[in-house]
Amino acid sequence: MRTNERIREAQVRVIANDGSQLGIMPADQALVLARQEGLDLVEIAPLATPPVVKIMDFGKYKYELAKKERVARRKQQVTVLKGIRLTPSTDEHDLMTKVKMARKFIEEGAKVKASIVFRGRMITHQEFGTRMLDRLATELADVAKLEMPPKMEGPRMMTMILIKK
Repeated sequence: MRTNERIREAQVRVIANDGSQLGIMPADQALVLARQEGLDLVEIAPLATPPVVKIMDFGKYKYELAKKERVARRKQQVTVLKGIRLTPSTDEHDLMTKVKMARKFIEEGAKVKASIVFRGRMITHQEFGTRMLDRLATELADVAKLEMPPKMEGPRMMTMILIKK
């Protein structure tokens, strides 16, 4: 943002500190008005014809912008992606343990990426992996829904993503 003497245009549209429009005038005259009030002349719309400037306290304005940015950053929600890895030959009890872990992750608000890793000749029977991921999804159906259905990701990995309902 350009302020005070850095404003190079000959004519500018001036807005007073209280928000009222003072009209179009030379930039030098607008700067004199700002100095009389003990404030700065700040260019707020440089692409307008003529550019729009406002008489304001620039330090206070920068502080307010920074404050709004901090509040926005505090309110934004960061989604975490947690991963669970299985194989097509994962046993029943181990699967239930992974279901409990996934349930905990989802209840905490994270997304869960469930992956099936195929080793050796297991890749020829991808239906076992699909069946296991479908089972995982049905076990978690009360708290989660599918964001991405099971699909192959690379030559030896099948993945799906679950999110909170």
